[in-house]
Amino acid sequence: MATAKNNTTPFYTKLAMVLLSLIALGYLAILGKKLLVPLLFSLLFSILLLPMANFLEKRLRLPRGAASILSVLILISSIGFILYLVGSQLSNLASDWPLFKQQLTTSVNDLQDWVATRFNINIQKQKTYVNNATSAIMSSGTAVLGATVVSLSSVLLFLVFAMIDTFFLLFYRRLILRFLLAVFKEENSVVVNDIIENIQNIIRQYILGLLLEMAIVSAACCIAFEILGIKYAILLGLITGLFNIIPYIGIFTALLLSTLITFATGASGATILIVGIVIIGIHLIDSNLLLPVIVGSKVKINALITVLSVVIGEMLWGIPGTFLAIPVIAIAKIIFDRIESLKPWGILLGDEKHEKNLQPLPITPDTGLQEAESVNDKPVDD
Repeated sequence: MATAKNNTTPFYTKLAMVLLSLIALGYLAILGKKLLVPLLFSLLFSILLLPMANFLEKRLRLPRGAASILSVLILISSIGFILYLVGSQLSNLASDWPLFKQQLTTSVNDLQDWVATRFNINIQKQKTYVNNATSAIMSSGTAVLGATVVSLSSVLLFLVFAMIDTFFLLFYRRLILRFLLAVFKEENSVVVNDIIENIQNIIRQYILGLLLEMAIVSAACCIAFEILGIKYAILLGLITGLFNIIPYIGIFTALLLSTLITFATGASGATILIVGIVIIGIHLIDSNLLLPVIVGSKVKINALITVLSVVIGEMLWGIPGTFLAIPVIAIAKIIFDRIESLKPWGILLGDEKHEKNLQPLPITPDTGLQEAESVNDKPVDD
């Protein structure tokens, strides 16, 4: 009779299987980018809009389809309002284009003088090199313009599919719930309910926290820049708030864009330095005071995994991957923490300080999950 020890899979075999699975998942993620990215965004949107859809359907007695459409329209209006604010500020910035050209010319001349003095390269040779590089860029201008148009069309198409997917996820939410409960064994239904409930609560808390944090950071930057007399204070504040939601990488992007815009307005070096100091100062206050309180949730992901997930997300899916990285890792940790064989992976993702405090969230009828009828209560009307 074989012993339990003989039936145990060797560690190196498990490691090889895990690595092969990760490689396969990464390859499939790259291949399915056009499908998975809008679907994941729509999943986040639908989780965020679920309480609103339930309110419209239950309290206002709207049909499920009308409640779902109205919720999506409210989301589109909110996104459109933010884009309008940013676009209006950018259009004002276009009026400073002559000043930007003048500032750039002055800076280039100063740089040429410095290079000529420092490296003994005369200005004529520098101009020849710059002219050759400019000619090469202009010759490919048509291709760049075409690529830009294609990119804008792709973004528009992405938003359309994301909104459509959000509507269908809201409309068929009961059917999806029943499928998830039916696909697993009946004895696992409690665990499945717990996982789905925690994913809803934590992802909703994370998204709402990010939106609130973005609003606070944007308002703080706008007020600080207005007090200091910085030109385009509202635009710089909006840029800082929007990019601040990307962990670690976003603040450096916001800092670079804000200093470039300030430079384009002909500001002095001291003003550019002040803009950088304000952004860094507000980011430090946000990351140490606001972030733990506002965005903090019962699932804690350590900083190493956060950075790695953002980098891997960018490698797989580009900029959308940086936004999706943290929610995907949070969902994975919820699943790992509640499946016995996967708990070590949950420990790896977690924050050591908070891991001992992790407790399952209670399942309540007010979260939107239990508003779906149980499988045995009534027939599926979807």
